[in-house]
Amino acid sequence: MLEKFFENHAIKDGDLELNDELMKVGRRIVEKCKGLPLALKTIGCLLSTKSSISDWENILESDIWELPKEHSEIIPALFLSYRHLPSHLKRCFAYCALFPKDYEFVKEELIFLWMTQNFLLSPQQIRHPEEVGEEYFNDLLSRCFFNQSSFVGRFVMHDLLNDLAKYVCADFCFRLKYDKRQCIPKTTRHFSFEFRDVKSFDGFESLTDAKRLRSFLPISNSWRAEWHFKISIHNLFSKIKFIRMLSFRGCVDLREVPDSVGDLKHLQSLDLSCTGIQKLPDSICLLYNLLILKLSSCSMLEEFPLNLHKLTKLRYLEFEGTKVRKMPIHFGELKNLQVLSMFLVDKNSELSTKHLGGLGGLNLHGRLSINDVQNIGNPLDALKANLKDKRHVKLELKWKLDHMPDDARKENEVLQNLQPSKHLEDLSIWNYNGTEFPSWEFDNSNLVFLELRNCKYCLCLPPLGLLSSLKILVIIGLDGIVSIGAEFYGSNSSFASLERLTFSNMKEWEEWECKTTSFPRLEDLSVYDCPKLKGTKVVVSDELRISGNSMDTSHTDGGGDSLTIFRLHFFPKLRSLELTRCQNLRRISQESVNNHLIVLFIQDCPEFKSFLFPKPMQILFPSLTNLYITRLDHCPSLECLPAEGLPKSISSLTILNCPLLKERCQSPDGEDWGKIAHIQELHLFQSWCVALYHDIIQRK
Repeated sequence: MLEKFFENHAIKDGDLELNDELMKVGRRIVEKCKGLPLALKTIGCLLSTKSSISDWENILESDIWELPKEHSEIIPALFLSYRHLPSHLKRCFAYCALFPKDYEFVKEELIFLWMTQNFLLSPQQIRHPEEVGEEYFNDLLSRCFFNQSSFVGRFVMHDLLNDLAKYVCADFCFRLKYDKRQCIPKTTRHFSFEFRDVKSFDGFESLTDAKRLRSFLPISNSWRAEWHFKISIHNLFSKIKFIRMLSFRGCVDLREVPDSVGDLKHLQSLDLSCTGIQKLPDSICLLYNLLILKLSSCSMLEEFPLNLHKLTKLRYLEFEGTKVRKMPIHFGELKNLQVLSMFLVDKNSELSTKHLGGLGGLNLHGRLSINDVQNIGNPLDALKANLKDKRHVKLELKWKLDHMPDDARKENEVLQNLQPSKHLEDLSIWNYNGTEFPSWEFDNSNLVFLELRNCKYCLCLPPLGLLSSLKILVIIGLDGIVSIGAEFYGSNSSFASLERLTFSNMKEWEEWECKTTSFPRLEDLSVYDCPKLKGTKVVVSDELRISGNSMDTSHTDGGGDSLTIFRLHFFPKLRSLELTRCQNLRRISQESVNNHLIVLFIQDCPEFKSFLFPKPMQILFPSLTNLYITRLDHCPSLECLPAEGLPKSISSLTILNCPLLKERCQSPDGEDWGKIAHIQELHLFQSWCVALYHDIIQRK
């Protein structure tokens, strides 16, 4: 078992075959890993880069396997994997010693941290540092130094690898609370602390003794966490002249940035997000090495300094959540800008034209949000933004909410002329008041995410089914949509990659003509607050959610004016079913075995009475583990559980306020007692069920 686990990591994509000699050495290496999965994984990933028997033997015979007792907390296999990293990856990995254990970080943020320490320099500067950082990150990921978190887009280090990073950094990295010493060593180069550990920074004046400090990093997984800083910031600036990365994110005491910030000539990243600053000093424009400036959620900040354009090396500018309503003067001179979180279209048509031309001259390739698009007076000005030639990964186009367009045709032309690059992966369009979507919207083979929100005057959807890479589609508040039909799909092979589909707040939507072959990979379908929707036949492969609708089944079963019986057998591959606010739902039926259903969730269905099955639930739903019938005072009509009882596979049952069911299972003598006695986790949430719950526990 352990040998197979090791082999799976040591041999990737069939590049290497384990002959008898390699097998023999591999078995001895597995023994040295002493059954630790992480050690087997990392050493296996290391050996996947080594093809000769001599390389494997060198690793087997390394003296690192016999680390002295004083280093007993470090796993030799992990240290060995670190020792075999190229020097540039050693630096990048060791810097992660700033992170607390279990900290979930975003790849882009870590790459920016590396950039501020000059870890991402390429020969002759032939590549952007962002590209170099991406390569380094993916290399460490492939060698198992990082792992994917349970949250999409986030990563984490194993605790033992976190210890290793701290070990190899020694006194160069100081993490408050983790390092037990009271004083920060003078040798410290990088300093971090967690918000939850340090609510106030009072009493840490020894920080100013670390005169060669290069990183000051407060860390929290919560964006809105707060902390206090009691040291004079001016005095701090006078001591840390070599600082490169400085963050005060979440420091509630920071309301004014002292002029002395201009003396930090080595500073490359300044994060003032979520502070109370009202303005930036002019001296900030003297930071000629500044690459990153973050000002998000500085809710009191109203304007930029006049000379911000002098920060010619600036690559990243973030200021959403501020009161800033105008772009910096001479904005177009920031020629190195790569990521701009927000671009504001000025009401002044002359400035708007000038700034759009400046935007068009930038080599942006990260994420960009263009706000106040309604201020583009001439559709030809939209062409000056030159979005088509930019390598955006994420783009947001936002009109002001509830603005009234003078000319719908002009709105259409503006959006048409804001055509993005074919490389775009993530697109959101908010509050667009044109009557139709442009042709380019369904002509992008790379688009993965699309959101259309509050586009109230659009009368039909474009053929989004043609987007072959689209995985997530969100459609919210399109009040002009009455029917969704063939125009939505575009071809017989429509929505080939779609995994999640959400409709919400569609006030006039009545009919949905849905092809059975249109969503071959759909896992999650959510329909919320669409009061006029009559319903349709839908075949999905993983998860269905229907909420807030009175749905007609005439398209699917030829009868009924509303959805009174939900026919679960229409969805043979469903893993999770959620029925929420279905006003007329009375029963759930199932005709054949469903091996996929794991979760059944019924919420706010006041007419729901019973399950209607021709065979026992144990036979029909062999994989069902969680049953929820919830919401206080909203399921009063549920009379009984299935006569044959619940599937033995169910481990969790939640029932909230179902009065008629109460009488049947409120005591061990009740009619439904035997149907729930095997449940491991029971939540009934009523005063009458407390005694029942305790009795179940005692019987177990």
